[in-house]
Amino acid sequence: MLSNSELEDILERVSSGDLSVQTALKYCQHTEDIGFAIVDHDRQRRCGFPEVIFSEAKTPEHSQAIARRLVEKNGFAFLTRVPDSTRDLLLTQWSDAEYNPLSKTMIVGKVPTKKTETSSAKVLIVSAGTSDIPVAEEAGVTARVMGCDIEYLHDAGIAGLHRILSQGERLQEAEVIIVTAGMEGALPSVVAGLVDSPVIAVPTSIGYGASFKGIAALLGMLTSCANGVGVVNIDNGFGAGCLAAKIVNSGKRDK
Repeated sequence: MLSNSELEDILERVSSGDLSVQTALKYCQHTEDIGFAIVDHDRQRRCGFPEVIFSEAKTPEHSQAIARRLVEKNGFAFLTRVPDSTRDLLLTQWSDAEYNPLSKTMIVGKVPTKKTETSSAKVLIVSAGTSDIPVAEEAGVTARVMGCDIEYLHDAGIAGLHRILSQGERLQEAEVIIVTAGMEGALPSVVAGLVDSPVIAVPTSIGYGASFKGIAALLGMLTSCANGVGVVNIDNGFGAGCLAAKIVNSGKRDK
């Protein structure tokens, strides 16, 4: 649903001839049926962020068509789990698109700039090992696109406990901490025992046989004895980034 000010702006642009009636109707639509997908144009108002394109199982052409509709409506589109074929096709239309090869994320168009109150990190993304960095990057890019200041702390797992213990100041400065870890998934519990901020735990599918592709880490995080730990699905960096952004941005709305 459009706000009164948005509706007034559209009507004024139609009246002045800057906007056609057909284009104005598209702006007023909550959803748009493009045959193979129903694009949700109302998600920005409801959820604070436009629809995000999960590209992994989509054809490159489907991802491109959805992205085009979102760019027309919001000025940009954010895609996750982007296959190489989709990346290559989108770059033919948006040569300046931002592609992250680690996280497999892609931003086309221009993300609106949001002013931040300070230059310090609002969301700290901690990876237990270098192998967990791709999931950490997905979380970080997502949180950044959703308006958060982010900072990374990589390879700080408990196999060398001094690495995380030496970062006390950075941990304390963060408003929200995302921790990605595979193997037995113990790092979020350690971090949550050191800070008073929310910790979002992301189990990754990294580990030897009995880790069961992330299930061991998932169960370990779900049964954490530390307080204030929330857990998302295995390898779900995107979900962690969304949750962190909602926590940070909800605090800004309260002020």
